[in-house]
Amino acid sequence: MIKFFRTIRQDLLSDGKTIKYFKYSVGEIVLVVIGILIALQINNWNETRKQQEKEKEFITSVKSDLKQDRVFIQNIVEILEQKKEAYETLNRELLIPNSNNRKLLDSFFKLYFSSQRTFYPIFGSYKSAVSSNQLTIFRNKELSQKLIKLYNSNYDRLIDNGQILDERWAFLSKKYSYERRTGSFRDMEPEQLSEFLDDIYHHYAQLDWYLNQLKIAESEIDQIIVEK
Repeated sequence: MIKFFRTIRQDLLSDGKTIKYFKYSVGEIVLVVIGILIALQINNWNETRKQQEKEKEFITSVKSDLKQDRVFIQNIVEILEQKKEAYETLNRELLIPNSNNRKLLDSFFKLYFSSQRTFYPIFGSYKSAVSSNQLTIFRNKELSQKLIKLYNSNYDRLIDNGQILDERWAFLSKKYSYERRTGSFRDMEPEQLSEFLDDIYHHYAQLDWYLNQLKIAESEIDQIIVEK
């Protein structure tokens, strides 16, 4: 093709047809520019298609992570709600500390001290998109903002407060290791029982807040999962 155009130019110059050569040159430049523009358009189209595929893969992957997070959250919520109910029953029925109410205390210990679980999310897909700077150029800006809020705000807050809850749980587990080991409540003086109730409330207050934050996170996950 290049040889063909070169032959035409030489013929025009040899014949002294300067004006025709000039017009031909302009036409040749126009064709080259059009070719470049078409190539650029095709390249842009390919890049856009690749970006759309990456975005689609990311959305599928991050939703899969969030679905697993949601199952984990639901399991923890179920455990914490049982603990909350156990505490509220104890607090309601043991208004005046009475160490003789062994049945209530033993029942409370078996439920409240059965296990402790806190939430740690799956960050894989989200961190991958952030590290490759993909999240900021995705077309679905609304979804991107929801993910940023969930991962950078709510999840971070849950992790921090989950650590506080774990620390308070460790304190209770150590201080009342006899009850955990035997599954029954030891005899206590009224002052000791009052101290025990204060210790439990210290843990319960954090648990109650943490439980509410888990439910908020679960709601936000549901909103993201249904996004197209």
